[in-house]
Amino acid sequence: MEPLSERQKTLIVNNVVKACKDISKLNKTGYNFLYQANGFIAHYDIYGFIAEYRYQSLKNDVLQFKDMNQWRNFIPTDMNYDYVMSKKDVYNRIVEAISK
Repeated sequence: MEPLSERQKTLIVNNVVKACKDISKLNKTGYNFLYQANGFIAHYDIYGFIAEYRYQSLKNDVLQFKDMNQWRNFIPTDMNYDYVMSKKDVYNRIVEAISK
């Protein structure tokens, strides 16, 4: 798998940060990232995910699941290491943006 490009990273971060403030802003790009992150479930589809987070804080869950999304068990010689580290970078950028 190819690592996420800077453009992809920016699109994901921007969308998830918006969704942390208003879950109705979540789009497919942000949803696809989140439901594949540790701690989150798909809720069948994006609409189920949005419905779930109307009643709980997406921001709190992103912050709570940070440690689970550091992929410390990967080493540079592992398959897809660069891809997984690009996901880690995105997650940490989201955390940084919503922690301000």
